[in-house]
Amino acid sequence: MKFATKAIHSSYDCDEHNRALMPPIYQNSMFALHEIGEQVPYRYSRLSNPTRQVLEDTVADLEHGAAGFAFSSGMAGIDAVWRTFLRPGDTIVAVADIYGGAYDLLVDVYKEWGVNVVFADLGNPNRLDELLAAHKVKLVWLETPSNPLLRLVDIKALAAKAHAAGALVGIDNTFATPYLQQPLEMGCDIVFHSATKYLCGHSDVLMGIVAVKTKELAKPLHDMMVHTGAIAGPMDCWLVLRGIKTLTLRMEAHCKNALDIACRLEAHPAVEKVFYPGLPSHEHYELAKTQMPKGIGGVVTVYLKNDTREAANSVIKNMKLVKMASSLGGVESLVNHCYSQSHSGVPHDVKMEMGIKVGLLRFSIGIEDADDIWNDISKALDLTL
Repeated sequence: MKFATKAIHSSYDCDEHNRALMPPIYQNSMFALHEIGEQVPYRYSRLSNPTRQVLEDTVADLEHGAAGFAFSSGMAGIDAVWRTFLRPGDTIVAVADIYGGAYDLLVDVYKEWGVNVVFADLGNPNRLDELLAAHKVKLVWLETPSNPLLRLVDIKALAAKAHAAGALVGIDNTFATPYLQQPLEMGCDIVFHSATKYLCGHSDVLMGIVAVKTKELAKPLHDMMVHTGAIAGPMDCWLVLRGIKTLTLRMEAHCKNALDIACRLEAHPAVEKVFYPGLPSHEHYELAKTQMPKGIGGVVTVYLKNDTREAANSVIKNMKLVKMASSLGGVESLVNHCYSQSHSGVPHDVKMEMGIKVGLLRFSIGIEDADDIWNDISKALDLTL
């Protein structure tokens, strides 16, 4: 089956659930046993739940992985991966332009726990060679496209280098989704999604999903999930399953609108620079064409010419359709002031190194009519001139 078909039909047999066409919501904490030691697939929902299992298997299938795991939030999913595969004294190499929450977790928790945390610009794959020579690296953590500047890294090249040195490779695939990019096929071992965003697509769920390439990787991660208990609830799993069924259509619409808006933003006099890898002006445009041939996604980031909090706030306050919000990936268009929102916990000097200016705005372009989105954004931008 091709992707759009698998997104609707994968990992679910209605004959196993009283012929219900849609996966039922098993809102149960426990399941009945008939005798001591009975071996049944479901006993207690922290261990496994039928609704969660369908979602986990579906995402694993879409990512071409051996197993999937659904967590109560994106950060819970990232933490479970790192806690499973890192120990005090180990080294993790993470892309420098990493999501703010992941940065905070590495610096405030894992570094304090004794993990050697190295942030690096991996846009040039040769940089990883230097780091692998200087450190015994346990895990390389990628994020491509990155949040919020949409920088890309060469997944295949970096995975090959990491594996040659005996390191695992994990990747945050949230912005791309498995429709636009399948990192396990490119050499990664672990792929993570904040399902809060595009997989759900309707801004009504908090969830993290991880898929792994092999059963050997699945076993310790499953054990960590069971031991720590940050599992996704059945209702949330059902909502994300529903969202995944329209993922193909939504991502095509997001990509189309985002490219349209990005092109218009480049021509607006209030905008200094537009970050969207689908534009020839982006530093990783050529890599994007080969690594993400179906499309680049729905996030467009800009630097305002007036690089001030006041100008950014003016744009936010004067938009009517586009709302300021902490997340992204819903059907509706949103804007995020990354300096004070997604990367608020990152020190100012590190933000500057990352390129997260005060006058940076990250737009999550929805699937409304593109003209309506643009009219709202452009009128608000005009007021900063």
